[in-house]
Amino acid sequence: MRKPPVHKSFFNALRGIFLMVKTERNFQIELAAFFINLFLIFYLQLSAPDALFILLVCFAVLSSEIINTAIERLCDMVQPDFDKRIGFIKDIAAGAVLLMSILAVITGIIIYSKYLFQ
Repeated sequence: MRKPPVHKSFFNALRGIFLMVKTERNFQIELAAFFINLFLIFYLQLSAPDALFILLVCFAVLSSEIINTAIERLCDMVQPDFDKRIGFIKDIAAGAVLLMSILAVITGIIIYSKYLFQ
């Protein structure tokens, strides 16, 4: 099978992100948090390294949510009925998102506290 042209690959990736925004509530919440962080980066005039850390953890949370959703959808295709093993896989994937979200919150507390409590 031939690989699609680069522009088609980018289009497919953007379509995937659009589908996440359209269909996944958790992704919508995390995207809202990302935009709040963008606002705070400019409003509080974060230094470049601090802004970079905030953006890194935001994109890490969004990316882990996309991977989690892909794993869950694949599991649902493989086994549409309830199965403890599939539930275990889904829980592990969700746990990865939770861990990344905890890191993002901790990072935000550490960085924003320098700017809010001067």
